[in-house]
Amino acid sequence: MSRVGHTSTKLFADLEVDAHPDHPLGPDTWYGVGGRADMLVSPRSEEALCTLVRRCHEQEIPTRVFGNGANLLVADEGVDGLVIRLDHPRFREVDYDLDGSGEAMRAMSGADMGRTMNEAVRRGLSGLQQMAGIPASIGGAIRMNAGGAFGSIGDSLHSVACVDGRGELVIHPADRVEMGYRETDLPDDIILWAAFNLTQDDPRALQEQLLEVFQYKKTTQPLKESSAGCVFKNPLDRESGRRTSAGAMIDQAGLKGLRVGSASVSTIHGNFLVVDQGGTAGDLIRLMDQVRDRVAAERGVHLQREVVVWSRSRRSSTDG
Repeated sequence: MSRVGHTSTKLFADLEVDAHPDHPLGPDTWYGVGGRADMLVSPRSEEALCTLVRRCHEQEIPTRVFGNGANLLVADEGVDGLVIRLDHPRFREVDYDLDGSGEAMRAMSGADMGRTMNEAVRRGLSGLQQMAGIPASIGGAIRMNAGGAFGSIGDSLHSVACVDGRGELVIHPADRVEMGYRETDLPDDIILWAAFNLTQDDPRALQEQLLEVFQYKKTTQPLKESSAGCVFKNPLDRESGRRTSAGAMIDQAGLKGLRVGSASVSTIHGNFLVVDQGGTAGDLIRLMDQVRDRVAAERGVHLQREVVVWSRSRRSSTDG
């Protein structure tokens, strides 16, 4: 039995949580493959979450946050420690305030990015259209500053609230958070909510912008296949100071269609890896390594993963 199994009574027996031992995670990711969590816990209140985080910190029990599984691959052997999922209705709430205070919308970490964006557009609030077609929870999107060709979520961020290791709430104003390319300098805490600066606009015009973004993605990405979006970050060209397309590099290396077992490089977009139904996370990981090594050999560029890989006894925290 894992360490969490031995200490579960002290950790959360007296808290408002739903606990699921030996819970399958892979099927809930966008890849649809991968292993299980020794223990998955879903708090039902902020108080329960804060207490749980503090106890795990005190007992040195590793924690991971599972969002909607869009940017995540769970190794076939699963993960140890405690996996926290903020899927209770309390952690999916979205509030609006149009009184000019600067905080037009506040979304809890577990809120779905797509639904949140669509509701903002319906209300005539501009500032999140760049996130169209990007699957994520709000917390996961903030953690990695998710985005695409049209911008990133950090473009409209007002502030972020996190629960630190002591179980206390810490609020970070956007002007004190470095929102880089697919990364932030937020501490390794649990994101609780994010507030956004949105502006009033014509809902019809905003809807047209969404359709434009979706059409672009439909024609350039394998949306119908089991993938998690771009696998590698676009590398920075030090001479020009601009980022080069990782997908183009993979394509130029002749790797489209490359297969390792049940996993293959998409023939539509080189930076998308897809997996067959009933495939394995191990095949995807081996394919990632092969693509990275081939591009390094041919282009002298070391691609960095954008997809987060969780494995046993190796913590890689995410809210994705």
